[in-house]
Amino acid sequence: MGFETAVAGGVLRLRRPDTRWLSTGWDGGFADAPAAYNVSVPEGWERTDLDAYVADRLADAGFAGPGGDPTAPALLTGVDMRHARVARSGPVVAVATAGVSNPAALPMDAEGREEPTGESVAGEGPERPGRGTVNVLVATTRRLDDGALANLVAVAAEAKAATLLATTGFPGTTTDAVVAGSARDGDPAAFSGSATTVGGASRACVRDAVRASLNSRYAAGDATVPDSVADAEHGVVTDRETEVTRP
Repeated sequence: MGFETAVAGGVLRLRRPDTRWLSTGWDGGFADAPAAYNVSVPEGWERTDLDAYVADRLADAGFAGPGGDPTAPALLTGVDMRHARVARSGPVVAVATAGVSNPAALPMDAEGREEPTGESVAGEGPERPGRGTVNVLVATTRRLDDGALANLVAVAAEAKAATLLATTGFPGTTTDAVVAGSARDGDPAAFSGSATTVGGASRACVRDAVRASLNSRYAAGDATVPDSVADAEHGVVTDRETEVTRP
């Protein structure tokens, strides 16, 4: 049985019964649940009671009863779900919503650093879903142990960063998040690295889903990709110095 996607009321659901999930988002970690969600929030959204908010949104979308599904991972984003895109390959599916109004730049040398310098161009603030959050949900019908599932998060994040760097010049935004899922009743896969069937398919699916979502959001001209962090609505440049030594 594969993973099914559905969108209603500004909420995207990625569903398959008997799935193990690992989320890097709000209230994340490991969870056993029949679905994972990506929830679009309105501009100017300021709610802090996230448990209640997500529960209400899932119920309003018809995806859960009163109280929502407290075990299901859910990501929040300012990107409208009309820009969500799905990519499938072999035993893997990836879903992405992508925008870059709050880019996070990581210059590799002093000449690449922007002015003004400092960790944050837009100022420090809570990690709330911005208009440019890049959310990725990736799942496989193969059964992974917890270590391989954690590695799948890393594989997806690497593919997301590579895609964003190639298409926007930034490796990510200040609020990116990944949810990875594995079928608990699937055929076992010992590893999920880039050279494996699961890892290779995940890299390709994340690349294509993120790229397609970016194209949807920006090709129409409703928004533009900033040329730099200084030109963005929000964003950070990580330009602090470190002390590097031998162990």
